[in-house]
Amino acid sequence: MIYKQILTLSCGFAGFALCIGAATAQNFPTRAVRAIVPYAPGGSTDVVMRILAPRMSEILGQQVVVENRPGGSSTIGLDLAAKAQPDGHTMGIANITFCANPSLFKKMPFDSEKDLLPVSLFSIVTLVLSVHPSVPAKTVKDLIALAKHSPGTMNYASAGNVSANHLATERFSSVTGIKLTHVPYKGGGPAVIALLSGETALLFATIPSAIQHFATGKLRPLGVSSLKRSVALPNVPSIAEAGVPGFEATEWNGGLVPAGTPRAAIDRLYQAVAKSAAIAEVHDRIITLGAEPVASTPEDFGAFIRREFGVWAKIIREVGIRVE
Repeated sequence: MIYKQILTLSCGFAGFALCIGAATAQNFPTRAVRAIVPYAPGGSTDVVMRILAPRMSEILGQQVVVENRPGGSSTIGLDLAAKAQPDGHTMGIANITFCANPSLFKKMPFDSEKDLLPVSLFSIVTLVLSVHPSVPAKTVKDLIALAKHSPGTMNYASAGNVSANHLATERFSSVTGIKLTHVPYKGGGPAVIALLSGETALLFATIPSAIQHFATGKLRPLGVSSLKRSVALPNVPSIAEAGVPGFEATEWNGGLVPAGTPRAAIDRLYQAVAKSAAIAEVHDRIITLGAEPVASTPEDFGAFIRREFGVWAKIIREVGIRVE
């Protein structure tokens, strides 16, 4: 009898707790939402979040505050997000590096596949394979032939180890069978400057950082990294159509919340992203970055992330990328 009374009482408390949890989720958010960007201000991940934040604030009825926590190949900021209270009031902003890190680091401060839940993909950022004018390559096929003729003698720039341009170039090298030498810089700006000066031969640059230099002839675009041509560079073929079928290596960014966050809170955040991205002003500003606004469901974003984990695990294993 006592056992039954305890069981009944326990069930009662459990039901009460579930009701409280549901009510809390329905009222979400009850305070400001932290959007932790694991990079310094100014990069594409930071800029896209700062474009979305004001509109998301209006839709949610609470301020969305962007907080930059750079370092550790994005692990510092995302670790803060993973260990935050799972109530939806903290969201980590991930990009391509998030899916590469588990294959690069022997020890991670959090479990990338279990400790964070997907909210929504925000945007896909197209990169453009760019070369210095002194490089005697006018097409993607020319560049591949040149690199195969002199393996390892051609340098490529990146914004740093495990940056999008680093990973995209390694993927390009892997599928084409060429060997290039990596020269990492401290950010996208210095990487572009190095290419402009001829210090390096090529760079998978973000479109906004390089498009002005294409117009002046200071850099030459050979192909974009998306499967289709970019609206921003309609006369530049995709690398896939220029001789490397199926090639795709795009930067992306999206929101993640701590495991255990109520589904109702996740849905509210997703809806705020989707509604914000649909606003013409927001959509157009993201397009000017050379990015494509994408507001995917949590399920679709989760499937996307799982594919990315597999893609980068394979490339990192095959190419032997190491983090110093």
